[in-house]
Amino acid sequence: MFGDMMGMMSKLKEAKKKVEETKERLHTVLIEEISLDNKLKVTITANRSIKAIDIDDALLSDKDMLEDYLILTLNKAIEKATNINETEIAAVAKEEMPNIPGMDMFK
Repeated sequence: MFGDMMGMMSKLKEAKKKVEETKERLHTVLIEEISLDNKLKVTITANRSIKAIDIDDALLSDKDMLEDYLILTLNKAIEKATNINETEIAAVAKEEMPNIPGMDMFK
């Protein structure tokens, strides 16, 4: 029994390490979201860190329109990044988690 517990602890440490490695890798995964009319482009990482915002000059003269574009485009980019992030982390966690009876968290 003690050996099983040590094995599970080792597997949990390995799972944590793999999750952390995945989080680091997700800093390099870039997601681009572009407004329907191509006047605004946002680039963020899968960890939801904004890397770039490209604004068409036509939007610079209308503050309210620019704010609307930013809100819509950033929200879409964040949603995509969140989906990628959660999917990747869950896949690694499920793959690396030890089989603990009664702990079917990732079914």
